[in-house]
Amino acid sequence: MNIGILAMQGAVAEHINMIEKAGATGIAIKKTEQLQDIDGMIIPGGESTTIGKLMREYGFIDALRAFSAEGKPLFGTCAGMILLAKELAGQEEPHLRLMDITVQRNAFGRQRESFETDLAFKGIDHPLRAVFIRAPLITRVGPNVQVLSEANGEIVAAREGHLLAASFHPELTDDFSLHSYFLEMVKESMATVANRKNP
Repeated sequence: MNIGILAMQGAVAEHINMIEKAGATGIAIKKTEQLQDIDGMIIPGGESTTIGKLMREYGFIDALRAFSAEGKPLFGTCAGMILLAKELAGQEEPHLRLMDITVQRNAFGRQRESFETDLAFKGIDHPLRAVFIRAPLITRVGPNVQVLSEANGEIVAAREGHLLAASFHPELTDDFSLHSYFLEMVKESMATVANRKNP
């Protein structure tokens, strides 16, 4: 199983390391042509406006929408969650407009207000260590979105079908459980596609 990590900015090597610990192959994705070789995609943290501009410049907006339309899973962490959202709080234009959530940027404050905490996470049987760095927050979820985790009553992780989003950085801890969770989503997607081809 090959998992791509969008390599425009952010913790690409850390995500590749976690994907490989979880038992799959991680590939840094710099060109849209590489999307045909992967089964799922992670959009890492970084600066969402900068990543969004680079995605437009290199053709990733339409390419990732087509990737998602095939039912292939996408996982956005921190800025990646902002890029997946259908709506952004304030006046900023959304980017991929794929996941039916509204996201508020920098909702937990500035860099110096970064923190770590343990979170309960649906589908993972132990507290998940989460690193929040200038983290965004989900302020609204659509009817088909499942809330997976909250911090202080605020939504910090959610799933809509083959789309997964988290406010925090799971790649900056030693726990690869959330990457394993994503790999299970990718396996489900691959099985669904195979069944469609061979009913």
